[in-house]
Amino acid sequence: MTGPTTRTGDPERDTLDKAAHENFPVAPFFLPRDWRDDLMAVYGFARLVDDIGDGDLAPGGADAALLGVPADRAGDRLVLLDAFEADLRRVFDGTPRHPLLRRLQPTVRRRSLTPGPFLGLIAANRQDQVVSRYETYDDLLAYCELSANPVGRLVLAVTGTSTPERVRRSDAVCTALQIVEHLQDVAEDLGRDRIYLPAEDMKRFHVQEADLATAGANASVRALVAYEAQRALDLLNEGAPLVGSVTGRLRLLLAGFVAGGRAAVHAIAAAQYDVLPGPPKPGKLRLLREVGVTLRGKG
Repeated sequence: MTGPTTRTGDPERDTLDKAAHENFPVAPFFLPRDWRDDLMAVYGFARLVDDIGDGDLAPGGADAALLGVPADRAGDRLVLLDAFEADLRRVFDGTPRHPLLRRLQPTVRRRSLTPGPFLGLIAANRQDQVVSRYETYDDLLAYCELSANPVGRLVLAVTGTSTPERVRRSDAVCTALQIVEHLQDVAEDLGRDRIYLPAEDMKRFHVQEADLATAGANASVRALVAYEAQRALDLLNEGAPLVGSVTGRLRLLLAGFVAGGRAAVHAIAAAQYDVLPGPPKPGKLRLLREVGVTLRGKG
């Protein structure tokens, strides 16, 4: 979730400027310059595809025009996603139209990135247009495989540290972070007619959809959120050994991701699992404490 940004009229700049408002640092200053450049290029892709899927593009249709979508179809998210996928494929075998994909092309070539993770993120946003409820936790995990896990895989690929075991741990962390974000954004997602709390769990805790549309959570909603928060924490703990498997500045970056998730779970718990008034946010001291715990291999 991002906060408000100042529109410049430049679609590329407007999208990249959103990095400052993300829950987690996208390309922090302590990373090598070439890593930062490549991670920002990947971020530009991921942010834009999410904005298309959420209907959060800048007014005026500039992005649609860049993708070759006629003005009368500029509001059709599925059409835009199809055009964006076609432009992504040009990254690998031609010249993309959108400046964010032209920015991505040197990164793809330099890091030998494959289309799979990028296509996964597009597929997740396509799914958001046709699926608004998830029956089981396994269904939600399958969605996170598309919507979250590709990001971690791209970070490992950009930094040249990808191994099967690291990918497995990274997937656990990324899925956890996605679940935590869903918990923080229950009210916002409901406003988009989306619910990422598994229906089977809602039934188990006697939670109705109407219970999610109130100003504050009742006891049943709090119990449900606590249950899902523990699941996310378990996944973070499963993935945390990823941090100790790398060295140097990458270790600090990955520790920040794990710590950010743990601190967010703590903030949800501190709010007594009432996420309906707005997303509970961890303080900086708590985040720093969690970074230290994660770097020491504890928690």
